[in-house]
Amino acid sequence: LTVRVGDLVKEGQILGAMDPVDWEQRLAAQDSAIRRLEASLSAAEARIVEVAARGKYASAQAKRYDNLLKGDAVSLDAAQAKQQEAQATAALQNSAKAERDALRADLARAREDRKGLQRQKDNLLLVSPAEGLVTARNVEPGTTVVAGQAVVEVIDRKKLWISVRFDQAMASGLAQGLPASITLRSRGDQAFPGRILRVEPLADAVTEELLAKAVFDRVPDVLPPLGELAEVTVTLPALPATAVVPDGSLQRLDGELGVWILENGSISFRPVKTGRRDLEGFVQVLTGLEKGDKIVQYTKKALSPRSRVKIVESLEAKK
Repeated sequence: LTVRVGDLVKEGQILGAMDPVDWEQRLAAQDSAIRRLEASLSAAEARIVEVAARGKYASAQAKRYDNLLKGDAVSLDAAQAKQQEAQATAALQNSAKAERDALRADLARAREDRKGLQRQKDNLLLVSPAEGLVTARNVEPGTTVVAGQAVVEVIDRKKLWISVRFDQAMASGLAQGLPASITLRSRGDQAFPGRILRVEPLADAVTEELLAKAVFDRVPDVLPPLGELAEVTVTLPALPATAVVPDGSLQRLDGELGVWILENGSISFRPVKTGRRDLEGFVQVLTGLEKGDKIVQYTKKALSPRSRVKIVESLEAKK
C-alpha cells in the first residue's frame, strides 16, 4: 500500500498492489506461444507461395501435354500424369491455405488470451475510483484478503453531505435547492453556505421528523471529521404578510391556545390559530387577531378576565 489515512488521492491513482505470484511467468509463456504461432504462420504463408508457383507450372504443363496429345506427339499416359500433377498441386494449395487460416485463428486466440492475462494482472492494482481523501486503511502489507474485502476507504470530497432532521410541523416549504447555512460543532464561529440536496421520501414516524441531505456550496479546505454534528439553518420561501406575536404571549385557557387582549382598560382571552415560528421568537397568527389589537406580551402570573394589569414601557432586569 502506498497511501495512508489522511492522504489526498487523484482519480486513477494507484493505491497499492496485490502479490502477482506467477503472473509474470504466465505472461512470458504466452508471449513465447504467440511468437511460435507467428513463425508458423510465416512458414505457412511461404508454403502457399511455393505451392502456388508449383501449381501454376503444373497447370501449364498439363495444358501443354493436352495439346501434344491432340497431335499424337505424346502418349495418353503421359498427358494423364501431367493432369494428375496439376490436380495434386491444387489440393496442396488448398491444404496450405486451410493451415494458414487455422494458424491465424490460433494466433488471434493466443493474443486475446494474452490480453486477458494482462487485464487480470492489472486487476491486482488497487486504483482510486475518484479524487478524494483516504479515511481508512483496513489491511497492512502481507495481509491475506478475499474477494470483496475493503482494503482502503476513500471518500469523494465533492459528494460530502450532512444528514439533517426537521420537525414535521416546522418543515412546510422544505424543498430541494433551498439555500442553507451550515455551522459545524467544531467551528461554531463560522457559517458555511450550502443548500438542500434532497428531501428524503420517507419520514421518521417515531420522532415525527423529515429527513433531508444538505451539502456545502464549497467544501471546506480542511474537511470536518466524518460523523461530526452540525447545525443547518434553511432559508424558506417568504410567506404572505400576516400578524405575528412573540412566542411568550401565547397562553392556554381551558385547553385553547390564544392571547390576552387589552381593550378599554380590561383584558379578554381570544383564541388564535398559529402558523410557523421563526428563529427570533415570533409566531405567525393565521386567524383570531385584527390589525391594531393590543396584546399582553408578558405576565408574571396566570391571568383571568378579572385580572388587573399594569402597562410598563420595559421589563426591569432582575438583580
